[in-house]
Amino acid sequence: MDIKRTVLWVVFSLSILLLWDNWMRSSGKPSMFFPTANQQAKGPASASTSDVPQASAVSGAPASAAATGAVSTDTTPIKGETIAISTDLVKVEINTAGGELTHLELLKHKGTVDQKSNLVLFDNSPNHTYLAETGLIGGANGVTFPNHKTLFTAKPGPRTLDGNNEVKLVLEAEQGGLKLTKTFTFKRGDYVIDVKHEVTNTGTAPVAPSLYLQLVRDGNKPEGESRFYSTFSGPALYTEADKFQKLNFEKIEKGTEEHATKADNGWIALVQHYFVSAFIPRDKTAREIFTKKVANNLYAIGTVEPLGTIAPGATVSKDAALYSGPQESAALEKTAPGLVLVKDYGWATIIAQPIFWVLEQLHKVLGNWGWTIIAFTVLIKLLFFPLSAASFRSMAKMKLVTPKMTEIRERHKSDPQKMNQAMMALYKTEKINPLGGCLPILIQMPVFMALYWVLSASVEMRGAPWLGWIHNLAAPDPWYILPVIYAVSMFIQTKLNPAPADPMQAKMMLFMPLAFSVMFFFFPAGLVLYWVVNNVLSIGQQWVITKKMTHGRA
Repeated sequence: MDIKRTVLWVVFSLSILLLWDNWMRSSGKPSMFFPTANQQAKGPASASTSDVPQASAVSGAPASAAATGAVSTDTTPIKGETIAISTDLVKVEINTAGGELTHLELLKHKGTVDQKSNLVLFDNSPNHTYLAETGLIGGANGVTFPNHKTLFTAKPGPRTLDGNNEVKLVLEAEQGGLKLTKTFTFKRGDYVIDVKHEVTNTGTAPVAPSLYLQLVRDGNKPEGESRFYSTFSGPALYTEADKFQKLNFEKIEKGTEEHATKADNGWIALVQHYFVSAFIPRDKTAREIFTKKVANNLYAIGTVEPLGTIAPGATVSKDAALYSGPQESAALEKTAPGLVLVKDYGWATIIAQPIFWVLEQLHKVLGNWGWTIIAFTVLIKLLFFPLSAASFRSMAKMKLVTPKMTEIRERHKSDPQKMNQAMMALYKTEKINPLGGCLPILIQMPVFMALYWVLSASVEMRGAPWLGWIHNLAAPDPWYILPVIYAVSMFIQTKLNPAPADPMQAKMMLFMPLAFSVMFFFFPAGLVLYWVVNNVLSIGQQWVITKKMTHGRA
């Protein structure tokens, strides 16, 4: 039983430490465990300062593909037309000045701060920069090809679905002897935007340009992000060889970030809590992957793909996809290999992914994430039932022999060695396993932590109601009812367990439910719901076993 109390004290101490760390972060002070590059929000530099990427030599690419993209030194902003495209899922704005995607709002997801407005991903406002840019580089001798600083012309056409399943926006620009046609295709019921680039050589000599796709964003955390649990915001990439890699704004700032730089597959992305934007070039085409600091608090991740030598009058076409939307597992899995890894389960991924799969199957039957969590808790309880029963029997025996244990402590209080020997003899006589009470706690803690990551990272539960006052299982209980119920249930459990011999320790054990309850004020309601149901089931199981054993001794 002493070992169990030690385990509980360790858990309690770590919880208090994490609670203090969360309080520090909520006060705007640096975290002891989750340092971030941009603790304080900074206004991003103007998007006009984002320059065109440069390409180094790509294996197997023509030499001219490595040439630096020449950019005009004229800093006068280009005035373009903003074109709005609407589907059933997104509202997008694309500026003909560069063909940049400058605004994208998700019509099915509300904002974190203003829940009456749609959540905005791409943006080009004074406080937030988040853009998708594409263009050509590789012009020699000061020649500039069409890029994201070139003025494009939009072809006329529909701007909404209007009963159709897709809508296209076609932009054209000619510069430096190349004509670039960008075609954006938006589809009903899909967060994937097809992006096609057609490059025509309108000059009289062969040229070998490269196509770049890049995402540009400031380094600030998303607006309204909770300071009481850490989530990842930043660039990420995936290749078959190097797998999933999360990158750090601070290291990009310093030029020390290391990542895969060449591939013929995979994708690049910008990730934030619940949402992601990812450029996915066509597979089996050689490309470079780059990250860079564009300006003060402004960063880019992108790819550069050589197009080969284009003869006069010839046209080369390249297809890519831009996924910009929620981190819904089903959508991510069908969009690109490895894209589902942007759902950040942290170290618990190996346990969290199966847990989410089980939750998803239950939700298909129940249709409500709250009842799904309750059903999942019951399944976990059934899975651990034999182990829990053995634990409760051990604790029930421990409670029955508490008078004998107290007598041993009194008799040998001046000789700890004899006290331990007498205790072990008592355990052997009464067939008590002193580790029996703490083993279920140790085994269930990884499940509990993995479920914490699942509830924190799964956009499927963002805004998902349960009943009554719980309107968002991924957010803390607004009325703190579940944490209070948890405290009551933990208090009852403590009373059912054998009382510590030390009066001070007994008081501290009674204080633990209050401490954990306060910590749960800041945890997702779905996680507290899991723990409340688990405690209630444990109380029932423990009460039945204790009652049977007590009657058996009578």
